[in-house]
Amino acid sequence: MTDLLALHGVTKRFGGVVATHDISMQVAHGSIVGMIGPNGSGKTTLFNAIVGYHPVDQGSIMFDGRDISRLCVPEIARLGLARTFQQTRVFSNMSCLRNLLVSVPHAREGLAAMCTRQAPEVSARARQMLRFVGLHDHQAQLAAELSFGQRKLLELSMALMSEPRLLLLDEPTAGVNPVMIESLIALLREINARLGVTLLVIEHNMRVISQLADYVYCLAHGELLAQGTPPQILGNREVIDAYLGGAQP
Repeated sequence: MTDLLALHGVTKRFGGVVATHDISMQVAHGSIVGMIGPNGSGKTTLFNAIVGYHPVDQGSIMFDGRDISRLCVPEIARLGLARTFQQTRVFSNMSCLRNLLVSVPHAREGLAAMCTRQAPEVSARARQMLRFVGLHDHQAQLAAELSFGQRKLLELSMALMSEPRLLLLDEPTAGVNPVMIESLIALLREINARLGVTLLVIEHNMRVISQLADYVYCLAHGELLAQGTPPQILGNREVIDAYLGGAQP
């Protein structure tokens, strides 16, 4: 597989604090890659750098062979990168369907323009996407009325409306009912296999990473501690000591 995303020596500082230092990693086309590490290890900072929120101080971020290190957020999004957040970002006072309609690219021109030029095929695609994630029966419901797990699904479907090539997921199972986690894992696999979306996933739940990821990077103190397949990471003594508390799950 060729690399869709490649980071080379990425360093990001906030004043005198080095949030990430000299991190290099690759995400192959069509893969599911996991990223683990203790709180404060630099995972979310790295996500923010990839999508353009925090321009890097050193190193480069390549997306499909193009250096995106100095591009702004909208430019990067138009190339086919999308992300979700640990704390969901949805429009609470809008219906589920309207949340998806304001997520399409032309919505960046403003909500008024979106409302006056809403194409039937966009509405149809939004309904199809809600059905895909299991929220079709909730399309008229306000986002504020959904459970936390359902809001995660709504945010995921909003990200998919932009037809991303690479989707960055920040702790997709955090706060989700354990009963729902298995179905969420299956959905993420389907997004990867059926929709052809490459996934880069931050997760603390090692069971989820083991079931989902092809390859895993472990960060600690802003640096890359280890990398390998899930079994290799779970058996890595440095990872066990620094992240898993000295005992495997």
